[in-house]
Amino acid sequence: MVSAPILQIALPGPLRTLFDYLPPKHHSHPLLPGSRFQVPFGRGSRTGLLIRLTARSTIPADRLKRVLEQLDPAPLLQESDIRLLRWAADYYQHPFGDVIFLALPGNLRKGRSPSVSKPVGLRLTTAGQAVNSETLLRAPKQLAVIQALAETPEGMAKSALSDGCEASPAVLRRLSDKGWIETCQIEPVVESVPPATPRHKLNPDQQSAVDETCAHLGRFKPFLLHGVTGSGKTEVYLYLIEAVLARRQQALVLVPEIGLTPQLLQRFKEQIGAGVAVLHSGLSDGERERVWQAMRRSEKKVVVGTRSAVFTPMPALGLIIVDEEHDLSYKQQEGFRYSARDLSLVRAQQCDCPVVLGSATPSLESLRNADEGRYHRLSLPRRAAGARMPQLRLLDIRSVHLDGGLSPALLKQLRQTLATGEQAMLFLNRRGYAPMITCHACGWLTDCPRCDARMTHHRQQQLLWCHHCGHQRQVPAHCPDCGSPDLRPLGQGTERIEETLQRRFPETPLARIDRDSTSRKGTLEKLLGEAKTGHYPLLLGTQILAKGHHFPLVTLVAILDVDHGLFGADFRASERMAQLVLQVAGRAGRAERPGKVLIQTRHPDHPLMQLLTTKGYTAFAKEALDERRMAVLPPYSHQVLLRAESTKASDPETFLTQAMRIGKEITGAAAVEFWGPVPAPMERKAGKTRAHLLIQSAQRQALHHWLVKWVPGITALPASRRVRWSIDVDPQEML
Repeated sequence: MVSAPILQIALPGPLRTLFDYLPPKHHSHPLLPGSRFQVPFGRGSRTGLLIRLTARSTIPADRLKRVLEQLDPAPLLQESDIRLLRWAADYYQHPFGDVIFLALPGNLRKGRSPSVSKPVGLRLTTAGQAVNSETLLRAPKQLAVIQALAETPEGMAKSALSDGCEASPAVLRRLSDKGWIETCQIEPVVESVPPATPRHKLNPDQQSAVDETCAHLGRFKPFLLHGVTGSGKTEVYLYLIEAVLARRQQALVLVPEIGLTPQLLQRFKEQIGAGVAVLHSGLSDGERERVWQAMRRSEKKVVVGTRSAVFTPMPALGLIIVDEEHDLSYKQQEGFRYSARDLSLVRAQQCDCPVVLGSATPSLESLRNADEGRYHRLSLPRRAAGARMPQLRLLDIRSVHLDGGLSPALLKQLRQTLATGEQAMLFLNRRGYAPMITCHACGWLTDCPRCDARMTHHRQQQLLWCHHCGHQRQVPAHCPDCGSPDLRPLGQGTERIEETLQRRFPETPLARIDRDSTSRKGTLEKLLGEAKTGHYPLLLGTQILAKGHHFPLVTLVAILDVDHGLFGADFRASERMAQLVLQVAGRAGRAERPGKVLIQTRHPDHPLMQLLTTKGYTAFAKEALDERRMAVLPPYSHQVLLRAESTKASDPETFLTQAMRIGKEITGAAAVEFWGPVPAPMERKAGKTRAHLLIQSAQRQALHHWLVKWVPGITALPASRRVRWSIDVDPQEML
């Protein structure tokens, strides 16, 4: 045993323990938890974070190594931040060190000094200032960069050049190679407070929601804001945030996807002004760190962010808002498999502040919590400004000839809508041209060589693309099996629908908005802005269009294919389908003009479709909860999914069988059920065979007490080293 002080440090990686070190020989800063240290590890060194100081170590004194260097003069994380991360690591059964470092910006994970310098930008060199514009007539994007920098001699941020001039990294690299531009430090953009925009007067339902939430500022209280699409949930958020700012506190706003941040951020800045920041994966490492540091130092008061923003240090946190709380995007599906929605509740409880979960189609878990009094329900049953809810109508496409996926009845409605100068939106959650190609002579299909899946035809790029593993290959000119040139696409993707619409309505501007068409930075924001103004009478897209967008001119929404949600293998399939249908339908009739929603289906008599379209989401959710209760499925039980995969087909099942055997021997195993091992729904993915073992219990506490004992046991199994395995607590997908 050795005497104090001993530094217990968390390191990233799979090991589920803290590591003991002696303090550095010379240190001028206090040794405080939350600070980073460079420590010897193996034959090299790694960056770790101090969790606590202790007086004793179980490691013999002569084996303890000394810290090499203290990287931070003051802690990056406070005790409250570490407490949240510790809870998350314990609950989701993930190594604590990994959780700590996944919550840090990329630069800080790598041991770099915290960013205190000015942001890096670009400016013209002397040679660049002398460039004649005529020399770049054949390179318009390079010319646009030169002209923009000529007007800004102090330099511009790369992101500003990318957005304003559509300058890709390749364009900037060519200009740098020519010696015309160089890097420089630029002054951070100072956010000016815009003139106060006229306040929207809240209707009685909105005012009630604001008043009830404000009455609980300063203490923990979970609220479920259940508001129909277009009911003005964002206005409620704005009023609540202003109330929190008046208390000199900070607000965290979570959104499910990057596509929702530009419009929400614009609304917030117009109403609140300076102090609003954004955090999402589309930012560079430097941009993310600057926002992270600004929130940690309370220099910014509001952050709008996607899933990982739930870990942002905010010492004066007074309110958490989770918009579209039902969305699957809040659950991380790889690595550290946490739910940002559920962690927001834990964080609010730890920080003693209210949390508002907002949605037009709340998850069944949240509805049950509201029904049983754990959440306080806030209702917005009517659309704001007197707009009416759209009418939902099923289009029976059985025995109907479809033109590129569009029925005659739908085409007629499209013509009528466009003739009146209104906007129409078509939704298909399948990008590409067609889900597969087949040989008309022998029946060959475009199977992925690495997955149990078809390869999607992307016609514009002339690629076959597996959307599961990313494998790509060129579209063959002849069938690989029989040599026939008669290869035909099967099914429809957004590219094929676009082709049909352009043929049917050649004079009508059309915007296709999916991951393929918006891959370049700034394209999504540009298309959404133009769509909102009515520049494109026809809108076509995937889920990017479904959530939260306000298109005042859209009066017709067409949902082209949702039947797969009626018969999915996952018990949550029907819930996801209902949420998606109503979220998409909510884009119609949001202004003074009434809206109409057409749903193409081959199962118009299906009870769930009938219930959803005639009685609405509340009736659907009640029926779905009754079914879950009878089947003892979540939210009336609690699940853990153990996944395993390997290039050797037999290894995953062998490992899972051994894991189940030791699980049954643990005290408390009587409270849990084992389902499996079974092959995964997609058994082969990216060249690996996959299998699942599902564990379920009616008691969450009993399940987690058992889980704490089980995970170390399966980690020690020899078979665990022959597979890649992961624990998924409260799984949302069974793929």
